[in-house]
Amino acid sequence: MDKFVINGNKSLYGEVDISGAKNAAVAILPAALLNKGTCTIENIPDVKDINYILDVIGRLGAKVERLSRNSVRIDASGDIATVADFEVLNHMRASYYIVGALLGRFGNAEVSMPGGCNFGERPVDLHKKGFTALGADVSVSGIFKAKTTLPLKGANIYLDTVSVGATINIMIAAVLAEGTTIIENVAKEPHIVDVANFLNAMGANVKGAGTDVIRIKGVKELNKNINYALIPDQIEAGTFMVAAAAAGGNVLIKNVIPKHMEAISAKLEEMNITVQEFSDSIRIISDGTVGKANLKTLPYPGFPTDMQPIAVALLTVAKGTSIVTEGVWENRFQYVDELRRMGAHITVNGRMAVIEGVDKLTGAVVNATDLRAGAALVVAGLMAEGKTVIRNIKYIDRGYEHFAEKLRSIGADIQRDSDPSN
Repeated sequence: MDKFVINGNKSLYGEVDISGAKNAAVAILPAALLNKGTCTIENIPDVKDINYILDVIGRLGAKVERLSRNSVRIDASGDIATVADFEVLNHMRASYYIVGALLGRFGNAEVSMPGGCNFGERPVDLHKKGFTALGADVSVSGIFKAKTTLPLKGANIYLDTVSVGATINIMIAAVLAEGTTIIENVAKEPHIVDVANFLNAMGANVKGAGTDVIRIKGVKELNKNINYALIPDQIEAGTFMVAAAAAGGNVLIKNVIPKHMEAISAKLEEMNITVQEFSDSIRIISDGTVGKANLKTLPYPGFPTDMQPIAVALLTVAKGTSIVTEGVWENRFQYVDELRRMGAHITVNGRMAVIEGVDKLTGAVVNATDLRAGAALVVAGLMAEGKTVIRNIKYIDRGYEHFAEKLRSIGADIQRDSDPSN
């Protein structure tokens, strides 16, 4: 099984380009099933989650043509199946977006429940509430089933908690509903705005994405040939920002939207890291000295939950005591034992971690427990003394495009090793 081998304590210098947003792509690609026209989608990241989604879309009957490593053409004008119980869905959490697309266009969807990283329950109650409000009969067991007589009917929907997945899924389902749908207490992440922009490019009428209320006026059909480019990946950009801060050096991170990075930039500056913002890039300058900081993950524009493990890795060598509170998932600290193997002093109590900064981390053999935890271990390995071996990097492959290659391009000593004897 593949692993990363890192020889740490090497500063990083140079430039790195950020890929398209994975969290946008896993929703936008299923949403293409709504369109009777052809969607050419660019700047998609070349990662496993995207390959899984494209596989499922193709199995459902859409014509999927990879134009390049980072672009695809989807034609869903032919016969599309409405039952997706493929085993590949067990590898990804975004399968529920297929429900919204199939329900919205065809009035029927049967999709295997999502898999993916296991750091907490992924309830679909809010998805069910939204679909039911639109007029669907919904049942959830091992299969997410939703059925209605078309068209769906617009409705007023209030989300009891802010949910990225439910916001996107209801929005996708509602664009072809009759009348107006108003969704309140919605999530505001950048990739939600990206999905709304994509839907509008296909002919939908979605307004308010990025605010607390989204209003959707239903249209009879989506039938346009479009070209659409995804926004840059906020979390990949944040990961490289933290990696440069941890290892020390001077790195220009290109193809970013600095406004999307404000919570991360502000926290790094609080840790005494130099952050320079430009129109579409951010420079990180660090001597490897990190100041303590407290942080709590919150929905956007707060500090992203996906950045929490990566920030904790950096804080393990901060001067003083830091407190990190997880405000989104209930079980996202399961990677902490792996950082402890490298010499970190971390105490976890429920959703709170207390980190006592140490002078240095030491290389060790560790295991990635999920996607972002795997990235956190890479960051830890970059600043550790000696060799770090990270196993189970299949998780990292789900969300980072050519991670080792990009890190090597800015001076990291990281190799992918597929030799099971090592």
